[in-house]
Order: sequence, then C-alpha cells, then structure tokens
Amino acid sequence: MAHEASDGAPGSSPEKPGTKIKGADIHKWDPENAEFWESTGKKIATRNLWISIPSLLCGFAVWLYWGIITVQMLNLGFPFAKSELFTLMAIAGLTGATLRIPSSFFIRMAGGRNTIFFTTTLLIIPAVGAGLALRDASTPLWVFQLLALLSGFGGGNFASSMSNISFFFPKKQQGLALGLNAGLGNFGVTTMQILVPLAMTFGLFGALGGDSMVLQNTSGTLIGKIPAGSETWIQNAGFIWLLFLVPLAFAGWFGMNNLRTKEVSPDIPNAVLSFGLLSGMLLVGFLTAAFGLWLLLPESANGSGFGVPKEIVLVLVIASTVFLLKQIPGQIKSTLSRQYQIFNNKHTWVMSVIYTMTFGSFIGFSASFPLAIKVIFGYQHVMVDGVMTHDITNANGPSALMYAWMGPFIGALIRPVGGWISDKVGGALVTQICSVVMVASSIGVAYYMKAAYGSATPEEYFVGFFVLFLVLFAATGIGNGSTFRTIAMVFPKEQAGPVLGWTSAVAAYGAFYIPKVLGEQIKATTPEVALFGFAAFYAVCVFVNWWFYLRKDGEFYNP
Repeated sequence: MAHEASDGAPGSSPEKPGTKIKGADIHKWDPENAEFWESTGKKIATRNLWISIPSLLCGFAVWLYWGIITVQMLNLGFPFAKSELFTLMAIAGLTGATLRIPSSFFIRMAGGRNTIFFTTTLLIIPAVGAGLALRDASTPLWVFQLLALLSGFGGGNFASSMSNISFFFPKKQQGLALGLNAGLGNFGVTTMQILVPLAMTFGLFGALGGDSMVLQNTSGTLIGKIPAGSETWIQNAGFIWLLFLVPLAFAGWFGMNNLRTKEVSPDIPNAVLSFGLLSGMLLVGFLTAAFGLWLLLPESANGSGFGVPKEIVLVLVIASTVFLLKQIPGQIKSTLSRQYQIFNNKHTWVMSVIYTMTFGSFIGFSASFPLAIKVIFGYQHVMVDGVMTHDITNANGPSALMYAWMGPFIGALIRPVGGWISDKVGGALVTQICSVVMVASSIGVAYYMKAAYGSATPEEYFVGFFVLFLVLFAATGIGNGSTFRTIAMVFPKEQAGPVLGWTSAVAAYGAFYIPKVLGEQIKATTPEVALFGFAAFYAVCVFVNWWFYLRKDGEFYNP
C-alpha cells in the first residue's frame, strides 16, 4: 500500500494504515476497526460531516422558504387567493419528497462527494429564479408554481446526504452523527424563517436586487412587527442563499470524499457521467411529481380539475417513480435491482410508517406553521349578516414571522439529543414516549384551533396553541433521532443507507400532505379536524412501534 497518497482534500495528512485513498476516492474503509477509526477514519468522517451539514441546511431552506414567502406575498397584496398560496407549499413538498426516492440511491450510483457537490449546486437555480420572479407582483401563478417545483431539489438532498453520512461512521456513533447531520441540517428551516424576514427589510443587493415594494398589511421579523406602509424587498428571500450556496459547492468538491468500497460506491463513473446519471434520475422524479400535481390541482391553479384525491395521487406518484427508475437501462437498472432488495424486507415498510410520524410531522408542520398562524390568528372570525367570515384583518393578531421559526428551531435543536439518548437507552423506547406525547399535544392544538377559528378575538387562544405546538415540534425532533438509531440496529450495513433514504422520502410527503390537509380544513372552516386526524395516526404508530420493536418476544426487540 502506498503510504504517500493523500485524500486530495485541503490540509489532508498522508495515508495511515487501514485505508487506501486515490484523489478524492477512498477504496478501503473500516470504521468498526478501532485503530483505523482513531488514526484515520475519524478525521475524514468528521470533515465530510461538517461540509454535509451546511449543504443540507441550505437544501431545507430553499425547499421550505415558500412557507415564509407566501405570508409576505399576502402582506404585499400579490393577486393570489390563500388557497393558491397553499398550493405553492404543497407543490414544493410533493416534488421534494418524490425526488428523495431517486436520491436514496445516489450514493451507490455516483459517490458521496460527486452527489453532494452536484445537488448543492442545483439549489442555485430555484434561488435565483425566486429572486427574479418576486421582484414583480404581476408575475403569473404558473411561474411561482414552476419555481416551487424546482425548490424540490432541496427536499431531495436529505435522502442522499443521510445515506452518505451513515457509511462514514461506526454503528455505535451513527445515532449521534446522523442526528447532527439531520438535526443541524433541519436548522435550515429555522435559519430560513429567521434570515428571510430580516433580509427582506433592506436592499441587500442594491440595484442588482431590484426595487422595493410597500407592505399593505403588518409584517414582522423575530425582533418585532413591521407596520403597513413600510418598504420590503421580498426578492431577497431567494437571492440571499447565493451567499452560501456558491462557497458550499466549492467546499463539497474540494473537501469531501467518495467511498469506493463494495458496500457503498464500488463502480461509480467519472464525475461528468455521474452528474448525467443523477440528472436522469432526478428528471424521472420531476415528471412523476408534475403529473401528480396536474391530477390534483384545480383548473384555476393550472391543474386538470379532475379533483383526484391526494391519497391516490401520492400512491400513483410513489409507485410510478419506483417503477420508471427501474426502467432506465444500463448501470442504473443493474444497481437499482440490487438496491430494491430493501422492499422485500417488511421492516422497510414498518420504519417508513414510524418515520413518517416523526420527520413527516416535523417537515409538514414546518411548511404550514407560518401561514396557519397568519390565517387563524391574523384575521377576525365574526358573523356578518348571518354568515361566518374570516377576512377581517385582526390588528391584535400575532405576527407569523415573529413566532413561526420557534417550532422548527426546537425540533431541529433537540434532534441530536434524541440520537444521543437513543444510543444510551434504545431507539424504540424513546420513539414510544415521543409518540404518546404527540397524540396528546395534537389533541390540545386541535382544541385551541377550534376555539380561535370561531372567535372575533382569536389572539386570546394563541398562547395555548403555540405552547402545545412547540411541545409537538420537540417530540418530532427527539423522535427523528431515535428512529434513525432503530434503523441502524435493524438493517445490515448495505441496506441501512438506502433504507434511511427511502424512509426519509416517504416521510417527506408530510411537507405536501400536511399543508394540503390544513389548507382544505381551513377552507372548510374546521382546521381542528386536521389535527384530530394526525393524532389518530400517531396513536396507530404507538401500537406499531410497540409490536415490532418493544415487545420482548418481537423479531427486533430494541428498547
């Protein structure tokens, strides 16, 4: 073995015994070997983790910034109905979740370094596009829908990022490593919800950024309300991310590694061909998501008007994506045949359900929380000529942009703690406790939603609603970490990465489903029904988790 070779990253040291590195490619990797881990593996794994985290953070930010942008579009008087604005979040949610299906297999196809560089660079497209489109309030709805579709790039990145990091660390540290990657990556939601409102308050990019607009309704940031009549630069919601994405693309290319071992990425082509493979797989996800959205949306929102139920659309989109990916000839077909073996394992499906409860709830509530606060508490709900109306601005209502960031902040902050606790006491036990808390807090949130949406002074119910929602976010965050610990214990090494990606793909449909359900129930004037439904699902997950992983005579008893 040539001991002079280096990993090609800035500041890298000569190769140590136990690894074989050529350029950015590592051909031998054994993190379970304590000597190798301490001498070589820990340094390389840590470097890859700390480049992965901010890249994933930006992915979450670009994916979910429509939750903040739509609130400001309302405040600026953009000519769209509330229901049409909810569709922008749903479009980004559906696309981002669908792109996680091909992304689950990217590491095997193209390697970690190639994948993270390429997928991070792609985020520049929707960020620039959103900035340009938001400069003009007359931009048509279809343009925003297309940009929401492209924002799905950020949602898909989670699957490949988590799969990549899972291979770098030994099993005993995977709970913490994956918790850090996912938890700090999830901070993209909070970072976005804090940074975007602040960035919109001044002309950050001068003449290059475009002119300001004038608020028609009260807005805000985490430090206070902003009165109507103030100037705002909504386009900065897109442009601000270029300051991070460009340097992160360079960091990914020059600082990360491809693991070329048999279990991870043994047969990847050169970088250009790798990017071509990834592009083809992403295109499949875009096409199936776009078709599903066309079936779902009304004609007024550029859809078919068929009104196909969202549950049927989800099944069609998932099934068609999995099927079409398998039809791509060549290396993709042969590699996916091997990776699709995870679908023969019943625990893939069990963990998909459980992870939907935790991450699906986190991401769905993160996407819909700002607009839900605006719609429920930002308007008075009063009888006018015998008809309940919900369009009278509530001057005493809380600013959604002041408070919405706190829920995702708590959920993301506590996620690594969930992984760390689960490493100590077991993933399934922690998941079970979180499930019970989610049932109770959802019922409480539903109560306050119902009371607020029938009141002329909804702000009276905001504190109870907000506190219980923070509890709900905390439970989803801890449960996110504990679920990954269970996956690491249940699945063999070769399957653990793809399973992490697949379960995160299924769960990410929460970013589509929850805003869609909340939007429908708010339109029906019964928002509490959505939360009661979610509570019922969480109760089912309590039983499923106990049956498979907490029963002492179960197949994988994992307290």
